[in-house]
Amino acid sequence: MTCAICVRSEGITAHLTSTGWFPARRRSCRPRRLDLVTEPTLPRIRPAIAALAPYRQGKQAGPDAFKLSSNENPFDPLPSVLEALQRTTPINRYPDATAAHLRERLGARYGVGPDQVHVASGSVAILHQLILATASVGDEVVYAWRSFEAYPSLPLVAGANGVPVPLTADSRHDLDAMADAVTERTRAIILCTPNNPTGPIITSAEFAAFVERVPSDILIILDEAYTEFVTAPDAVDGLAERVFEQHPNVVVLRTFSKAYGLAGLRVGYAIGHEKVLDAARTTGIPLSVTSAAENAAIASLDAESELLERVAVIIERRTRLVADLRAQGWDVPDSQSNFVWLPTGERTDEVAAAFVENDLIVRPFSGDGIRISVGEEDSIARVLEVAAAVR
Repeated sequence: MTCAICVRSEGITAHLTSTGWFPARRRSCRPRRLDLVTEPTLPRIRPAIAALAPYRQGKQAGPDAFKLSSNENPFDPLPSVLEALQRTTPINRYPDATAAHLRERLGARYGVGPDQVHVASGSVAILHQLILATASVGDEVVYAWRSFEAYPSLPLVAGANGVPVPLTADSRHDLDAMADAVTERTRAIILCTPNNPTGPIITSAEFAAFVERVPSDILIILDEAYTEFVTAPDAVDGLAERVFEQHPNVVVLRTFSKAYGLAGLRVGYAIGHEKVLDAARTTGIPLSVTSAAENAAIASLDAESELLERVAVIIERRTRLVADLRAQGWDVPDSQSNFVWLPTGERTDEVAAAFVENDLIVRPFSGDGIRISVGEEDSIARVLEVAAAVR
């Protein structure tokens, strides 16, 4: 046997050979350190996955910094929501895999049956499930770009191809170009309104015209994660307009992470045709929604009037922030969400560093721009001060 690596541990020398470890019997073999062992042979990873960067969340903030990178609600949870968390099923027991109570509550709210409601660990989980259910090798998924950074990974994980369609010059979805991008291989289309990270909405008229151009056997996912912050009267509202009834190929996504302030509990929902949602349920990981998340979501619906008062405060801050940034000369799109977009282009990394130096953790997208969440009141003046300095 030829000794590959020798190791001495607690006075015992051993040799690594092609067939395993053996006690040392030959003086000619010199002990070597374990850290000299070469990299092990790993399982084969799909090339598309190996080349795909993992999702990177917004950078965490230190104790003296404002975290404006993840579009979180800056307000603390309501007392009634915290109380609901105390009533959670003991953690040694599994939660209800169907989140039945929440589905029933949402169904009653929107006038649909519980089977037309699907609840999962955040709306992005439902996106993942829907893409897995509809797209496979050789298929295509169309989405706007730049948009939510998780979108490009969804088709790749399913083995399909992503088809990004550039935004318009004013940072909006180019729905005509997206409709033109549809081919016989298209299986799903993702629309984000308001668009993350730029902020503008899709109007009702635009959406209606778009749906008419798309074949009815192609899934259209209307991602409305930030809809509670919308004030534009012409914005599409997939649930109020019941687009999922007129067009069974449309699924509407919502979340409790943003306006409702439950980002840390991970609970989102979809409303659409029962058979489409059954396909999502089939591809989902069972028991992913905890009892804590379900109870907190129901309590948040009970306390919605209080929560919407907080949303109104965030909207006022957003409106003021957009106006003041534009007054400084920034070309800020019309944000209808809880964040604003600075189109910093090639200066993105430089400008983002200036914000970080001033204890403002923002979300840079190198080469494109910076997304800044609307946070605490004290953060607004500091954002404006840094923005003016780097303008």
